[in-house]
Amino acid sequence: MDRCAWGPYESTLLRWDTASLRTSVQSNLTEAVMAPPHYARTYHRFPLRYPVIFGGAPFVGEGILNNLSLMGCSILCDREVLCGSAVRVSVLLPNQTQALSIELGTVKWVQGEEFGVEFFRLPLEARKRLNTTLRVELINLLKARAVTNEVPELLNRVS
Repeated sequence: MDRCAWGPYESTLLRWDTASLRTSVQSNLTEAVMAPPHYARTYHRFPLRYPVIFGGAPFVGEGILNNLSLMGCSILCDREVLCGSAVRVSVLLPNQTQALSIELGTVKWVQGEEFGVEFFRLPLEARKRLNTTLRVELINLLKARAVTNEVPELLNRVS
């Protein structure tokens, strides 16, 4: 039994059917376990494809980073992942000898072979490396848009 800490249910003990929260990547999945409807991304996610290693209490897996932001990422893998699980994620960035280590994240949603992780704890050095990686991606994105005349409105404003 898990203790629910939300609003009027704070002192209520609830029984969770963990089987209903799982998705199997081997079946034809039609329903997805998703984050609540009020869940919204704050930061832009950049489409990046890097190898990742992730793990929680009873599992370890490998996958491919599908996209990355300052506060989260999505990962493609062939492993069953439980929504709400605490995970540690290591992203193998190109041209870097050490993996980018996210010490603590939570699986926010699972859909087929993809799941989303919200970052909760990153060491300062990892945060700096993540910021640098995303800054480079933003510069590349803006350059590409400028070449194709899709310059964002922000860049076209006159002060």
